[in-house]
Amino acid sequence: MTITETREDDVIRLSVEGRVDTNTSPELQNRILMAFQKTNNLVMDFAELDYISSAGLRALLLGHKTANSKGGRMSVVNANEDVMEIFEDTGFADIFFIE
Repeated sequence: MTITETREDDVIRLSVEGRVDTNTSPELQNRILMAFQKTNNLVMDFAELDYISSAGLRALLLGHKTANSKGGRMSVVNANEDVMEIFEDTGFADIFFIE
């Protein structure tokens, strides 16, 4: 997994490439929490994400809760069909802001 961070005004974009699983989800979680120390608005760009496990979903849920507690927003963009299916099957599609 590779995570690239970019910033535009008060929005940080984390572009995630590869697979988020049990081994890589702690890094994703840390990057999400570090981003929320700098801003209240985070965009997760999943254009190059191949797979996300339940451990990855937990990291995203923590990010979502952090955004809510700060009065901010975490949104997901460019999720492919397979990732969207995981979000829909787990009910996360109803929780996250997906564009």
